[in-house]
Amino acid sequence: QVQLVESGGGLVQAGGSLRLSCAASGRTFSSCAMGWFRQAPGKEREFVAAISRTSNTYYADSVKGRFTISRDNAQNTVYLQMNSLKPEDTAVYYCAAVLTGNWWYASIEPAEYDYWGQGTQVTVSS
Repeated sequence: QVQLVESGGGLVQAGGSLRLSCAASGRTFSSCAMGWFRQAPGKEREFVAAISRTSNTYYADSVKGRFTISRDNAQNTVYLQMNSLKPEDTAVYYCAAVLTGNWWYASIEPAEYDYWGQGTQVTVSS
């Protein structure tokens, strides 16, 4: 079982930055691939970024070059650094985890993740 708690959301002006954190419970964090997803009002949950056990990273085209995902296995935490924020980045951001034997791959599909945090709101004003 993995429990996830996100933090770091808030209100920021367009062009600003935020760093989201996701703290994981338990001793299995290093065995998890991790992902960030977001959901805006009236829209489906969409992929943002993912990181494998060996820190291979994957990004949605809409955030590539602006967002950076990273992980700290010693702290059981995954981060999402968000720069050059745009109003269209406004959403609830969710952290997700899946226990996996694959060291190098992290999925971009939400259905492949077993554990989810409660979400943190990010609002970008124009």
